[in-house]
Amino acid sequence: MGSFSIWHWLIVLVIVMLVFGTKKLRNIGQDLGGAVKGFKDGMKEAEGDSQKIGDAASKQTIDAEAREKNKS
Repeated sequence: MGSFSIWHWLIVLVIVMLVFGTKKLRNIGQDLGGAVKGFKDGMKEAEGDSQKIGDAASKQTIDAEAREKNKS
């Protein structure tokens, strides 16, 4: 009674297809796929930006330490 069998899921799928139609389900799938792809691209871009910021910050720290040593 805890989980549904494969037959229950097939019946649910058939009912959903009858209610929404295959064209609308296909459009929903394409929209969902596009959203996931956009999210992944955004995450890759954010990782690249954060890495560039981290590299710039470490370079600034090294430059500041070099200036302090030159002053001494």
